[in-house]
Amino acid sequence: MVMLLKFLHIAAISMWAATLISLPALYVQRAYVEHRNALYALQRLVRFCYVAVASPAAFISILTGTALIFFQQTFTLWFTVKLALIGVMVTVHIFTGLVIIRLFNEGQVYPVWRFVSATVLTAATVLGIVFVVLAKPDWSLTGLPIHAGGLRDIVQSISPWKIP
Repeated sequence: MVMLLKFLHIAAISMWAATLISLPALYVQRAYVEHRNALYALQRLVRFCYVAVASPAAFISILTGTALIFFQQTFTLWFTVKLALIGVMVTVHIFTGLVIIRLFNEGQVYPVWRFVSATVLTAATVLGIVFVVLAKPDWSLTGLPIHAGGLRDIVQSISPWKIP
């Protein structure tokens, strides 16, 4: 059961990541479309990639990942970092959907600088996830105030006022 979940999780996150990385390249094509039929074809392709590929892959990825958490009881720092990076992917996914809503309005284009920055951010996030999952670094939280009242101790040391 766990192996099947892992397979589905890896396949879904791969499809999700590949779609998020490649969608900005389709957005840039908006500037080069001259005919209305070509514009509609590009719009259909972009919406299909987002609605029929990226969104279901994201859902399956998060669903199977959540199931794997309960089956494997992974509660380590590297896993927390992976979840934070997944949060970045979710944010990119949301912004991608917002771009699609506006991109095909009359006179809209997707600038090249935005294409480069979106692609680099998404690729760096995906590579970060791959690194953290494969390396499983043994990071430590020593030095961080993770005990009860730890934040209060830090604030007391820098505050000019007495804190009870």
